[in-house]
Amino acid sequence: MSTPHQEFHLNLLKASFNRLLKAPPFNTQELVPDDLDFLEQLVNLVKALEADQEDALYLGQDALCRLVRAYPHLVQLVDRDLFWFFGGDCLHFMPDEEIAVFQRLDELRFEAEAAGEPFNLEEARARLFQMH
Repeated sequence: MSTPHQEFHLNLLKASFNRLLKAPPFNTQELVPDDLDFLEQLVNLVKALEADQEDALYLGQDALCRLVRAYPHLVQLVDRDLFWFFGGDCLHFMPDEEIAVFQRLDELRFEAEAAGEPFNLEEARARLFQMH
């Protein structure tokens, strides 16, 4: 990964993936082909982010949109930050208030980067979500 921001989201993706693996239907021995295909899609997404592939964001959008369509009961197991990070169609699954908080978080990050100051994404995120 090339930036702490990308690394943060890769770690969230891995944690979300691990939570999904512990939930039905993924925690059973008898997975149907669609379930196996979805898990493979997530594995490929992790690999794409680790390799900083150009199409990783599109792959993430596809995976999260598929999750919402095929496994809506599992959406709560995925960190909301990932919907913002991947963007695109994923934003349709976020309320305006949540989008506003993530926009502000990005603004703070960009301001810190422009000023050459360190930026702790986790601390800033905790502060902003605590206020809302």
